[in-house]
Amino acid sequence: MVMTQSSGALAPGHQAPDFELPEPANGNKPVRLSDFKGSPVLVMFICNHCPFVIHLKEAIVRVAAEYQAKGFKVVAISSNSPVTHPQDGPEKMVEDAKKYGYTFPYVFDEDQVVAKAYSAACTPEFYVLKPDHTLAYHGQFDASRPKADSAPITGQDLKAAMDAVLEGKPCPPGRPSIGCNIKWTPGKEPPYFASQQI
Repeated sequence: MVMTQSSGALAPGHQAPDFELPEPANGNKPVRLSDFKGSPVLVMFICNHCPFVIHLKEAIVRVAAEYQAKGFKVVAISSNSPVTHPQDGPEKMVEDAKKYGYTFPYVFDEDQVVAKAYSAACTPEFYVLKPDHTLAYHGQFDASRPKADSAPITGQDLKAAMDAVLEGKPCPPGRPSIGCNIKWTPGKEPPYFASQQI
């Protein structure tokens, strides 16, 4: 595990890149960002095995359901290479989605093009989009980490951003998310990879 923080390359105000990715738990049906046109969207880069993600999974499910009820669309993306980490491949994604009761599509970015388009660096990493799909927030879920003396899991950073979007207000500045680095296919790491390691 290489502890990594999120990149600031995709800044608030920028148009979020569209994507089309398969959802393994739904027969690989394609999911597109443009499917959610006119709705605010939470885009998350997660995976199955990362301890930083596992630490938050149940809270992520709760927050997703809470804000889906308020009109948010939610999508989770796994961009980890199954070449190096088969535990994050499509079959295991199906199991994970069922285990945690995901109420949102969990899609597979096999060629890692979407992760690179979003300058995603770690898991978990969160992007909050306005209804026009411009980026409003990029950062952490909250200050909680998978360690004994960690702050409690509250989701306060992410929820504050999502509330601001619903209210048409500016989001508070995002603090970088910290987690495991995205498991890039060997030899295909993005240029920003090394600079985000901490």
